[in-house]
Amino acid sequence: MPEYKVKQGDYLSKIANKHGFSDYQTIWDHPKNSELKKKRQSPNILYTGDVLFIPEKNEKEESGATEQRHRFMVKGHTLMLRIVFKTIDDQPIANEDCELHVGGEVFSLTTDGNGTIEQRIPATAETGRLIFKNSEVPFDWIPIKIGHLDPIEEISGRQARLNNLGYNAGPIDGKESEQLRSAIEEFQCDYFKNISQVDGKCGPNTQAKLKNIHGC
Repeated sequence: MPEYKVKQGDYLSKIANKHGFSDYQTIWDHPKNSELKKKRQSPNILYTGDVLFIPEKNEKEESGATEQRHRFMVKGHTLMLRIVFKTIDDQPIANEDCELHVGGEVFSLTTDGNGTIEQRIPATAETGRLIFKNSEVPFDWIPIKIGHLDPIEEISGRQARLNNLGYNAGPIDGKESEQLRSAIEEFQCDYFKNISQVDGKCGPNTQAKLKNIHGC
């Protein structure tokens, strides 16, 4: 099998399905992908240009009597989509009814006390949208892009996380800017007590904190 170069919007379950694997771990745990696994850590957060080795599929034979009907179970995977909703003053949008449209399905959900929804979705889902039923919620609906979050080590990954948390980091273009620096400073002011840590730079400590607060 050839190597596969990751594109924007790719994640491992989707790539595995494309190559005929029901379990993405077959690819992720292959020794030739050990360096990428160590670098990215999460199979759901890859970066454009990452290279995955796609192993050959192993054929499995099952015995069964002739002229009889047999049922075989194929192990598959779903994804857990988890989103937390908060107001601009960091208060959870709790106990609100909403609809999640994804993968051709509609799920009726209610945010919990922390403003969180969780739903298992198809392992090949690409886009979706969440619609709130209460007109007093500060947004009517939210578009969802699945697999588009870049690693925290990349500028685009920092921009996306800051924007998701309500800090205006500007367009997700992978470029340094004063707007991004200002957003980083604002984030640091909110989460670091030591003023010396507020420098507008997203070093290892700030990256770790941003990843923790964002949730991934």
